[in-house]
Amino acid sequence: MKDYSPVYTITPKITSLVYQIAQDLERINIIREQVLTPHLRRENRIKTIRSSLYIEANSLSLGQVADVIDGKTVVGPAQDINEVKNAIEAYNQLLDCDPYSVKDLLAEHKLMTNSTVNESGQFRSRGVGVFAGHIPIHIAPPAEQVPILVDQLLQWVENDDLPQIIKSCIFHYEFEFIHPFADGNGRMGRMWQTLLLYQENSVFGWLPVETIIARRQDEYYLAIRQSTAENNSAIFAEFMLTALAEAVVDFKNNQGLVGIPTNNTLSKTEQAVLDSIINNPYATYQEIANKINMTSKTVQRALDSMKNMGIIARIGSDKTGQWEVLETL
Repeated sequence: MKDYSPVYTITPKITSLVYQIAQDLERINIIREQVLTPHLRRENRIKTIRSSLYIEANSLSLGQVADVIDGKTVVGPAQDINEVKNAIEAYNQLLDCDPYSVKDLLAEHKLMTNSTVNESGQFRSRGVGVFAGHIPIHIAPPAEQVPILVDQLLQWVENDDLPQIIKSCIFHYEFEFIHPFADGNGRMGRMWQTLLLYQENSVFGWLPVETIIARRQDEYYLAIRQSTAENNSAIFAEFMLTALAEAVVDFKNNQGLVGIPTNNTLSKTEQAVLDSIINNPYATYQEIANKINMTSKTVQRALDSMKNMGIIARIGSDKTGQWEVLETL
């Protein structure tokens, strides 16, 4: 068997979406630590787990998933409740995993599918296919090839020079094509793409892109089928990048980040004040005002504006503290 190498095309749409996502992430990154609070991380993790399982026909509601996480009694199918408990364990460990490790991949599958599927934590031992009724849509590679194919795919993701965000989408498609497990392939593919994206930007570790996929399930599966039919993962990559772009925009808008400036939208006064405190973090309002030839009230308004935007913060008291630049623009 030849070395496994994904077939893909970098389309103009892919390039445009990557640029769009990068622009929106840049604005989020300015105040990342302020918006990624424990409460928000928990809320988004609940959405992620519920949506990813919903795609696989789990019947529990968002509220029920939250109750399971909180250890409350939930009335529902035992299988569905166990799937949620397993997903909680898997996602709790996910961001500490090595994204290029087959061992970690198998360990996460064991957590995700514990006591709910056969061959939990193991690659499948038999051939599988995806069918629409009695019509085969996709016949996966033979079981004996799976360990080699998965290892080669992870090596490709680790070593190829493509941007990580594109590689993560190609990985997701190729993972579904290989179909390495008897069950849980969709959950694992989506979760492992999150881990790969997390290596690029920690925001992705808490971005519930699964909510977008859950709303567009038919498009998700159609993109997989079309990429398979054309032997090119570009169609699926375009779909996933579109979903990621929408998830990033939703996150940005919901956190009130719409008006965060770039270096082109800082006022001249704000930029002058910012430059002044970069040079002297201990400067008082009056010292800054004297330096840039403005009134202390004008300086105070500029500082307050940049504090609200998450660009700067005051550390310590007004008299003895200092300015800290959280993110230069």
